[in-house]
Parts: sequence; structure tokens; C-alpha cells
Amino acid sequence: MWLNHGGRLVSRLSTIRLGIGLGVLLVFVLHAFNVLHIPLLEQFEHIAYDARLKIAMPGTRDTRIVIVDIDEKSLARLGRWPWGRHQLALLTETLFDHYRILALGFDVVFAERDESSGLPVLERLAAGALQNQPGFLMEFNRMKPVLERDEHFAATLKGRAVMLGYYFRSDHEDTRSPRSGALPDPVISLEEMGRSNVPFITATGYGANLPVLQNAAQNGGFLDNPMVDSDGVHRSLPLLREFQGKIYQSLSLSLVRAILGDPPVTLGITPVAKTPQEVETGLEWVGLGPHHIPVDERAAILIPYRGPPGTFRYVSVVDILDKKADPTLLNDAIVLVGSSAPGLMDLRVTPVHPAFPGVEIHANVISGILDGAVKRRAQHQVIIELIYHLLIGATLLLLAPRLSPVWGLNLTILLWILIIWSNALFWRRTDMVLPLAAPLALTLLLYFVHASLGVFSLAWRNSRWSRLFAQHLPPALIAELEQVGPLATQGKKRELSVLFVNIRGFSTMSARMEPHDLTQLLDHHLTGITQAIHAERGTLDRYMGDVVMAFWGAPLDNPRHARDALRCALKIVASADHFRDEFQAKGWPPLKISLGLNTGAAHVGAMGSRFLTTYSAVGETVNHARRLESLSKRYGVSLVVGVQTRNALPEVVFRELDRIHMRGEAEPVAIFEPVGFVDEVSADLRAELDTYHQALALYRNRRWDEARKRFQLLLERDPERQIHEIHLARIYRLAANPPGEGWDGVFPPRG
Repeated sequence: MWLNHGGRLVSRLSTIRLGIGLGVLLVFVLHAFNVLHIPLLEQFEHIAYDARLKIAMPGTRDTRIVIVDIDEKSLARLGRWPWGRHQLALLTETLFDHYRILALGFDVVFAERDESSGLPVLERLAAGALQNQPGFLMEFNRMKPVLERDEHFAATLKGRAVMLGYYFRSDHEDTRSPRSGALPDPVISLEEMGRSNVPFITATGYGANLPVLQNAAQNGGFLDNPMVDSDGVHRSLPLLREFQGKIYQSLSLSLVRAILGDPPVTLGITPVAKTPQEVETGLEWVGLGPHHIPVDERAAILIPYRGPPGTFRYVSVVDILDKKADPTLLNDAIVLVGSSAPGLMDLRVTPVHPAFPGVEIHANVISGILDGAVKRRAQHQVIIELIYHLLIGATLLLLAPRLSPVWGLNLTILLWILIIWSNALFWRRTDMVLPLAAPLALTLLLYFVHASLGVFSLAWRNSRWSRLFAQHLPPALIAELEQVGPLATQGKKRELSVLFVNIRGFSTMSARMEPHDLTQLLDHHLTGITQAIHAERGTLDRYMGDVVMAFWGAPLDNPRHARDALRCALKIVASADHFRDEFQAKGWPPLKISLGLNTGAAHVGAMGSRFLTTYSAVGETVNHARRLESLSKRYGVSLVVGVQTRNALPEVVFRELDRIHMRGEAEPVAIFEPVGFVDEVSADLRAELDTYHQALALYRNRRWDEARKRFQLLLERDPERQIHEIHLARIYRLAANPPGEGWDGVFPPRG
């Protein structure tokens, strides 16, 4: 009886183990066919690709490509960007005539006319007040050709291999996206192809160069990259994009074509039968004469990074203009004009570095195409991945139940070695990128299924999950999370309220304090802030020296996250004032803090590596919160909040501080200082705020005198309020130098 019962138990466990293993295998197969999307597996595949790319990078310089750098030295000599077009004309002439370069690409867009010469002012005078002054008109007509700097720059471009950059817009919800400037000629049209089912990335608008410049240049190409991966990393780049039935090339491709003699663009398309009545078209390569560039079905390539930033040589613009650069460096070179100056440099997140200059991405693409070093994903990658999964599944499902845990682990390690070896062989010998993370993950997961029967694996994951949140949440919230389960750790996009807290002047303070006192001060400060965060049901993200980041709205849903975050911020501000006397008694410097609070969508989940994982939030909402914190000192306040936080809190009275440009936002956004909850704000303070916002409206409507009077009155009533002084100073400056007609209220005005 006991033997029969034990046999039935063993058989049942074997059936359960086989069923779980087949279920895991089915999940991976569905993921391979894009029926089931597993974000974590996709992220692992990105990590595996990045690791292979960094290991295989040559790391050598390509002397054929040089970046002419708009660096700080050049800005100090020629003034802030944008420069007058006469400077760019001189740069172009010097590069082609003195240094004899092959081709020149501008990683900038010349979308507006150059009015730095004062020509518009002189034209208005000639048509108005001085139209009856023959001497002025004669001199004006003589000087006008010299002052028309765009035409002068255009004349310099003619007959030279110059490519101008522009950008496309891809707003799929609005087919009437803004269009400015002139596009270069397309390389081909869908009508000429005779096919319309190649899924090119479609643009709905563009921002291009002035027609007079684009028509003078040899060609041009788009600069933007709409194929950024889900983790924000630039791994692929389209060579071709479609707009209104015509196909346009990237800046990198336009430069390659220029030095190859401008061959026509051809497409390698393989018809793949889906059903007897339907044919799917697969794009395999983009051809430039005899050169075939491997691409995916959307005409995108895997960016062939040669090395980290600085792999290509940089030459300062002023060294070019002064003719001090080494001629051997530039002779017969492909030149890209970009910038390394802070504020101008276009930084991208890439597999090889988190802050990679955008101009070097174009350089890497050009270099890889010329060297034939562009990797390609297998055309039938789904089939290859399916074969991987079936072989792994059959091996482990058949052999693992017959092996001990130790020999099962040995078998798993052997399969890992074979998968990595075959993958590396294809990478090196065929330039083909095969899936790696999914086969490795499947192998490991099937081993754990068989080693622990699933139950022990689940217990391990729950334990790991609990340890993850112990450093972020108070015990009371962790108890609530136990009802949610480990799904709370999965990465997802959620609406959060993010708070940053920082000590002003901490570097100076730490240099003057004894280490022991500094440690005590930080402990006191961070403990108080963390207690306030926990009291308002917030999630402590991390400490970064004296900076604290926290957010509300995850891992537990909280429809009042904006209110709780603001209450916490106000508590922290109040506690800083409360502890000022205590710090002074201990001989510590007075503590002044800055806070920034922002609300919006962010990616949140368990992030890190196999060595360290934390529960964190990333995205533009987080970046904007940090920016708001950095602005508090400028406006003389402790706490600055974003517009979405303000909109989420109708029960709170706010003072609008300013309008600013935020990265990632097309239009300027307003920033605010919370004054208090509606039922706590006195009538006098409400009247003062009404006067302030009236003054602010007058200021933005250019009614300088009226705005000045109101701000002056406010300053007399409250001389400690720094924002009144700020707006008064701006009014005096703008009244003397009024902004242009398109002024959006941001100071200083653009242009």
C-alpha cells in the first residue's frame, strides 16, 4: 500500500513537473512569435546584445571621419550659438579649399534666417524713415549683398559635397504635423518601387533648412532616430523613411553616397509567401551600387559602434578658421560638424555609453557602412529562436528528471556554454545577431522548475521580493504588499508624484565640517526626511549623498499620490525650520534645503543587475522633478512643483513662479510654489496673490509699466519675496530690449 501510494505520488510529481516545464516552454515560444510580450525578457535581450557589442568593438579610430567641433573655445571666440552664416560660409570654404575634404555634413538645422547682420532693420529704414536719403540708399544697396548672409552661405555650398541635416516628426495622431523649411530630393518613391507594403517608418511632418540653403547643398538627410528601444537606448537607426509616398535618406547615408559617387539607392526585397493569395515583402538590404547594407524590414540598421565616445577625432572650429589644424588629418576626410559644448551637445543613451554624442552616432554608421561591418538580425529569427527553444526543451524535459540536482546543474551549464559558443560563432563568422537571452533564460528556468518543483522557486522569489522593498517602504506598507504579490516588482509605466530633496551648498558645508559632525548631520537630516516620506505612504527611492528621491503611486496604487507627496514636502520644509536652532546649538551650519515635486508618467519597477537590484522610477517625470529642485534657489523658495502636480491639487493655492523650457516638452511649462491649502490661506494673502498674478499677466502681455508698478507695490509690501525682484529686473531689461512677436513668456527670450 505504501509502495503504491509512493509510486502514485512520484508519478503525480513527475506529471506536474512535465506540465510546468511544457508551460514554460510554451510561454517562450509565444514570446518568440510576438503573441505574448515579456518586457523583462526583452530587456535581457538588450543587455545580452549590448554585452556582445562592447566585447566585439574594435575600439580603434577611423581616420577617414573627423568631427569639426563647436566647442567652448570656439564659442568664446565667435560668440554664442547660432553663429552668423558668414562664419559658417568661411568654415565651409576653408574645409574644402584649404584642407581639401571629401564631404561635409552638418548635424544642425538652419531653420531660420540669419538676421544678425541687421539687414531687416536697414530694410525697414530704407522703406521708411530714410527712403528719401539718396546717400543712405546708395550705401545700403552697395552693402546689401554682403549683409545677405544666408545667400552668401548658400553660394558657398553650391558645387560642393555638403549635406544638410533636418528632422522628421512622427505624430501618428496628427497627420498635419508642422512642416517648415525645404526637404531635399527623395531617393526613391513608393510608386517607383512598384510596392507599397514595405513598412518604412512614416513621418507626418518635418523641420528642415531654409529653401535657399537646401537648394544650394548637394543633398541632405534626416538626423532624428524614431527607433529608440523601450529602455531609451539607441541600438538601431533607420537609413530610409517615408513621407507622403516618397523615401528620404538619413544624413549618414547621404554622406556615404556622396563619397561613393552618388549611386542610386536600390532595395533588396524578398517575397515571402504567407498564403496562396497573400504575399508579404521582406526587406533585406539597401544597395548603393555594388555595396549592400543589411537592414531589417523597416530599413533600419544595427548601429555599428566602434568604441566609446571620442573614438573619432575632434578638431575645433577656430583651429579650422585659423588654419592651425593638421592638414593630414582633414585631407580627403569625411567631416561632420557637431558640438561638444555644454548646452549644445546632443547626448544619447547607447549600449557603449549612457551619454554618447549624437554626432558620433552618425560617424559610427558611416564608418560601419564603409567597412562592411554592419551586423544584421537573422531574417528568419523567429524560426531560429523556435529551434533553440525546442532543442533546449526536449533536452531538459527528457533528461533533467533522470538526473540529480547536481548533474542537472552540470547539464544546464553545458547547454549555456553551447548556446553562447554557437551565438558567438554566428556573430563573428556571419555578422548575424541571433537571440541569446531567451535561450539562456529558458535553459535556466527549466532547470529551476525541475530542481524545485516550482514551489520552492516561488518561495525564493517572494523572499527576494520582500528584501527588495524593505529598504524602500515602512513595515506597514510591506504588510499590504504581501497581499499584492511579486507582480508589484515588474517594470511598468505608471503615474507617479516624484520628490527630490537636496541640501543647498552641501559641498561647501562638507568641506568645512569635521567628518564626525558631517556624518551626524546627514544621519539627522536623512532620518527626518525618510520618516516624513514613510508617514505620508511614500516610497523611498534612494539616497544620493545629500539628495533624497522618493515617489508616490507605486508599488501600491494611490489615487491621492500628488496630495500625499505635497503634504510630505511641506512637512520637510517645516522640519528644516524647526531644526535650525538645534543645529546652531551643536555648532553646525544652518541647513537650507531645496525641493522639487513633479507628477506624471514614469517607468517604475525592480531595476539593476544580478549584483544589486533596487525598486526605482525613471523617465522624464523624474528628470523634471530633479530640474525643479535645482530651480528653487533661483526663485528664492524652498519648494517648486510642476504644472501636473498643480493641476492634480485643486484644493491647494499656488503661486506661479515662471515659465521654463523642459527637455522633452515642445512648449514651455509653468512652475509653481505651493502657498497652502485653500482653507488655510487668509483673505489678505489671497488678495496679494491676485495682485501678483495680475502683474504676471501684464508682464507676459508686454505691458511693462503697469506690470512694473504692481511688482513694485508687491515688493514694498513683502521685501523678502525674491520673485518680485526677479520680475522687476526682467521688466527693466525687456522694456529696453523687447522680445520678438512669438515670445512665449520664457526668459530670456529665444533668438
